[in-house]
Amino acid sequence: MEKGNYTLVSEFFLVGLSNYPDLQVFLYVLCLLMYLVILLGNGTLIIISILDSRLHTPMYFFLGNLSFLDICYTSSSIPQMLVNFTSERKSITFIGCALQMVLSLGLASTECLLLAVMGFDRYVAICNPLRYTIIMNKGLCVQMAAWTWILGFLIASIQSVLALILPFCDNIIDHLFCEILALLKLICVDISLNLFIMIIASIILLITPLLLIFFSYVFILFTILKINSTEGRKKAFSTCSAHLTVVILFYGSALFIYMKPKSKETKLFDEIFGLSYWVFTPMLNPIIYSLRNKEVKGAVEKVLIRNLFLRRI
Repeated sequence: MEKGNYTLVSEFFLVGLSNYPDLQVFLYVLCLLMYLVILLGNGTLIIISILDSRLHTPMYFFLGNLSFLDICYTSSSIPQMLVNFTSERKSITFIGCALQMVLSLGLASTECLLLAVMGFDRYVAICNPLRYTIIMNKGLCVQMAAWTWILGFLIASIQSVLALILPFCDNIIDHLFCEILALLKLICVDISLNLFIMIIASIILLITPLLLIFFSYVFILFTILKINSTEGRKKAFSTCSAHLTVVILFYGSALFIYMKPKSKETKLFDEIFGLSYWVFTPMLNPIIYSLRNKEVKGAVEKVLIRNLFLRRI
């Protein structure tokens, strides 16, 4: 592109799926219902992890962080998406777009790091159970959680600022929200530095956490196989199965979206699958952690049913 064809951008137009108005009506209803489920499910996990003293453990502390993160992540994009589905003028201000990009990228980056921290927690719980409460003390848990948020937003802010200070040739984003890869396509000048920073960020946020989770579960597997009793092995597996399911769902979907070759023929599929990934994963997390978890089921019954509802009767 010529360096002289710059556009002074005060707003962006989000035109993802705009060629399918009937589909947008269906997606509006579906996303609204799923967003309400996300708020209800993750909100419930946060409430019971605070109110039930039996859940005042490192595992549920990190799970509470994950639930809060998922609420913030979906709230940074879905409300704007719902407005655009019903609006003729699918616009967002430059500042609004910048804020949305920093929040969504920062929260997604934080989740990558938080899942690795949760993997370390499961490693200590299974491989070093006698020292678990000593190693995973309250101070360490708070520090680990805080650093996931700090690093996630620091890396996201650097990527976002380096993209937003560059000149744009257009203000039409072919996406459902302000996503950094879609925004980089509008920049007129060389973006080699941006791509290099994204590679470094991918190593820090994707490859490194995945390796840490992988090696944690290798040690966990060897430890479980050494347990003599069948009941003990089942109990050890059950404490890790929810986290491992979330990891596979989160990273598997992300890798499929960003590593799969793009083409014009599959653009509609890519956008719908991407939308389901942004909404389905945060919605399924509380369900996954609740289905086979007697502690969570018991806490829901104790806190929400007995304490909240029965008091009103």
